[in-house]
Amino acid sequence: METDGIRVPWQDLHRFVTRAFVRIGMPDGDAATEADAILWANLRGVDSHGVVRIPWYLDNVDSGIMNPNPNIRVLSEAAATAFIEADRAFGPVVTARATDMAVRKAKEAGVGWVLIRNHTHQGAIGQYPERIAQNGMAGLAIACAQPNMVPFGARVAGLNNSPLSICVPAGRHAPLLLDMATSVVAFGKLMVAADSGVPFASGWAVDANGNPTTDPIQFAALLPMGGAKGSGMALLFECLTSIMAANALVQPVLSGALSTAGPKQGKRDSDIGRMAPHNQNSIIAAIDIGRFANIDDYKARVDDLIDSLKSLPTADGFEEILVPGERKERCYADRVSNGIPLPSGTARSLKAMAEQLNIELPRDIESQLG
Repeated sequence: METDGIRVPWQDLHRFVTRAFVRIGMPDGDAATEADAILWANLRGVDSHGVVRIPWYLDNVDSGIMNPNPNIRVLSEAAATAFIEADRAFGPVVTARATDMAVRKAKEAGVGWVLIRNHTHQGAIGQYPERIAQNGMAGLAIACAQPNMVPFGARVAGLNNSPLSICVPAGRHAPLLLDMATSVVAFGKLMVAADSGVPFASGWAVDANGNPTTDPIQFAALLPMGGAKGSGMALLFECLTSIMAANALVQPVLSGALSTAGPKQGKRDSDIGRMAPHNQNSIIAAIDIGRFANIDDYKARVDDLIDSLKSLPTADGFEEILVPGERKERCYADRVSNGIPLPSGTARSLKAMAEQLNIELPRDIESQLG
């Protein structure tokens, strides 16, 4: 039975996801943190980073790539900075801790800059700067991984579509939250398209021969946002994260050093980015706005700016002007009240996972799938 119209209460999904991660050996607190991150995405319409990812996570645990019991440790620390080794932790587990550390440092030193090395998928990156903004600060996050995006002028993957998020607090309005990849769309949107059984939009990706494709099965690499601009941002983000952390993720793949077939042997150009075990490095930064301006005055001025932008005349085809994060806030309000919609493919994957782990499936999914 088709389940694209299923609305599953977020609380049911949260309990299900938490139980799944506990079942694979994750401590209760870490499992809840991971579930928080996944549901943060689904509740805000970032379904590419929601429950659709869980089967892939479990495959990575089985392969020894994602570590449900990591030895997270601080390698170096100063008043405003910290460097964390994540030991292949699930991204949200270590990044939530790093975010709180950045906030503490910003309260003491005015800024907190935390570099995280050797973690796995971080989830929707916007949740971390938003968490910082809830403390009356400006937040920034950048993450990098192996190549999955075509550099401007190339026809195969050579950079990661490194995501970037910036968030600042407002007063009457929700925080301004920019959450974007350096590719035209996030990789997870192709996963959602595949689960939904539909092609994705043109201009998102290329196939193994570097030709445009709308088929999730033929997809080989993402295209950069804004051509040279997205490509250039991704390159510099790799320098600020992975290379600074002495855990380069792009160049070793391009040189063949991380190829399972050995350097330069048995490697097809279209395999670039699919050869090395998944890994990420990231930056989390917090800036204490109170060091520069009264925080209440700052929030009021952000509100005034938002109001002024939204009062501008709209272009043809637009009913209103939206600011970063506004669409997510509206989606959140709807899904908290009415549940999270799941594509049929995602629902079937969760059912298979529930059977594999011997845990109870949310009843709304069970009743539809039988």
